[in-house]
Amino acid sequence: MALDQSFVGRIYPPTEPYEVGREKIREFAEAVGETNPVYTDSEAAKAYGHPDVIAPPTFVFSITFLAARQVIEDPQLGLDYSRVVHGDQKFAYRRPVRAGDRLSVTSTIEGIKSLAGNDILDIRGEVHDEAGEHVVTAWTKLVARAAGEA
Repeated sequence: MALDQSFVGRIYPPTEPYEVGREKIREFAEAVGETNPVYTDSEAAKAYGHPDVIAPPTFVFSITFLAARQVIEDPQLGLDYSRVVHGDQKFAYRRPVRAGDRLSVTSTIEGIKSLAGNDILDIRGEVHDEAGEHVVTAWTKLVARAAGEA
């Protein structure tokens, strides 16, 4: 069953703040094979003008995808998550994510379309710090495969 087009434009409440820790950044950088010292060494980050270590660009996916669960788990939307694959991801940064940031995400359904029986769901996550400063926007595309596909 196709997703309801009337959900396009629906905005979900902001998440509770997520505190970005140095250790989480280091672990993520190591996991993705990122060796730039601005991600693991405070002094190196300061030499580049940052107040502390910064996160690799894709780090914010872990925060925005958690926020997107509000959309994914919305019973009124009716998304069958067992059929979902990740279709695409992109980010637009105002500034890097920094250790010590407390970030909240507001998710919006930007688009819903059907293609060959598959539902394609576009979710925009607006990430702000505690002061309300916009840090980054993340776009996530999810594809719910048509019933009967292996």
